[in-house]
Amino acid sequence: MKKIALVVLTIALVTSCVPKKVYTELEDKYNKLRDNNSSLFNENQDLIAKKNELEENMRNLQGEIDKLSSERSNLQDAVTSLDERKKKLEEEFEDLSKMSAEQLSEKEKQNRELLQQLNEKEAKLAEESARLEKLQAELQQRSERINQLENLISSKEAAMQQLKDAVSAALSGFEGKGLTVERKNGKVYVSMENKLLFGSGSWAVGSEGQRAVENLAGVLRQNPDIDVLIEGHTDDVPYNSKGDILDNWDLSTKRATAIVRILINNRVDPKQITAAGRSEYIPVSTNSTSTGKAKNRRIEVILAPNLDAINELLNE
Repeated sequence: MKKIALVVLTIALVTSCVPKKVYTELEDKYNKLRDNNSSLFNENQDLIAKKNELEENMRNLQGEIDKLSSERSNLQDAVTSLDERKKKLEEEFEDLSKMSAEQLSEKEKQNRELLQQLNEKEAKLAEESARLEKLQAELQQRSERINQLENLISSKEAAMQQLKDAVSAALSGFEGKGLTVERKNGKVYVSMENKLLFGSGSWAVGSEGQRAVENLAGVLRQNPDIDVLIEGHTDDVPYNSKGDILDNWDLSTKRATAIVRILINNRVDPKQITAAGRSEYIPVSTNSTSTGKAKNRRIEVILAPNLDAINELLNE
């Protein structure tokens, strides 16, 4: 959002006015970004749900495999028992060679029935063995996918923690001056109060704020795959309209785009950046006190990871 405010502010400085069409385009771009931000959060939740679903499927498959293994063992015992009966009947058949033709015929019939049962059991055992092998292969495949997902998620989490550490280190000199860095919802949030960046009612970045943003740009240049959203925020005091600024929406957007301009001038890829003005509608503190108002007047830089690799794996 901060970057968005910077872009809008810079455009205003260059052009001296913000045509309605440009404002509308910025607002559309912000709405798309907000939808993309919500989609990223939902995708993260979907990833966790799909991972849980895969793990549940894997447990079900393991249970079915255990059941099939038990059935195969029972079938193997039955086959062994039938083999023993067959041998016994063959021995009896030899003993009956001297018996009457009628008795011999009955034994032969029993022997044929036994052989048929044995063949049926062996066929069923082969069928169950094939099914068990197929399920084991499927279980292995799903287990590998779960491992890949876990590795990708862990890698993203580690990368975002490293990014947070790098940003904190780059901005450590500005602690206690209205700047905070935190990690939440899988993203890194850099919040800079206006006292570090702007004068009252202004969107021109002061020298110390300029230095803070330049330090942040140095980290972003080393992380070209990170999406950067800059949000401008104001308190609820109506802006005293003058010049090209109409209201707090205009002011928050110009401040966001002013930050964007500094990042771009410091060689951050513009394709990484989106700027948005949020006006007074997402406060972080009460607007009933001067301290709360100061906290609400801020720029937030939201750094989000690229989830393309995870999405590709889920779509396989």
